[in-house]
Amino acid sequence: MDWSALNLSFKLALWTLALLLPLGLIVGRWLAWSTVKGRPIVQALLALPLVLPPTVLGFYLLTLFSASSATGGFYQELFGQSLAFSFEGLLIASVIFNIPFAVQPIQRAFESINSDVRDAAACCGLSRWQQFRIIELPLIWPGLLGAAVLVFAHTLGEFGVVLMVGGNIPDETRTIAISIYDSVQSFDNRSASIMSAMLLLISLCAISLVFYLSGSRERTGIF
Repeated sequence: MDWSALNLSFKLALWTLALLLPLGLIVGRWLAWSTVKGRPIVQALLALPLVLPPTVLGFYLLTLFSASSATGGFYQELFGQSLAFSFEGLLIASVIFNIPFAVQPIQRAFESINSDVRDAAACCGLSRWQQFRIIELPLIWPGLLGAAVLVFAHTLGEFGVVLMVGGNIPDETRTIAISIYDSVQSFDNRSASIMSAMLLLISLCAISLVFYLSGSRERTGIF
């Protein structure tokens, strides 16, 4: 069992959650109620990581992060290290390929809030921040929790983008998924089986929680 890789995967997943959930709240709320003409294009761009092959997304991110690009070169001049094949680069890539898993559940939760509820809150004199904090946030919590679960589980199991952007550097970019691949390549089937079973159990628990929350919402008639 590669505990170092597991710890790095958990660290990556937690940092991804911390950065992506606030963004998911802002973007998901805007997409749910916005009427601008470019909304379908924005939705398509945000959903692109769902259909784009991970190696393709990883290739473009690796090109963007390389020292020869404007972004990668600026980062290297600023911090004295390459953005590619670093934990920071891996984190940015993780945020990008997890965007649809965060935004879509939250967007659906906001869309399920009846417009009469928002109108009534406005008539009561509540500010937009008060409406969000007192009315909207308690109503969307199943979607928010579902997004958090999906992002966390998907980050733990991602392989293609992680390998392309981060490579295989111990204690830096070597995640549990990469460690499983290495174990198979070295014919260490016992370690690969243990780590694979752990990811399988985590993924099963995550999906079960999402379905439970969806069923609980329908039974209680929250929306």
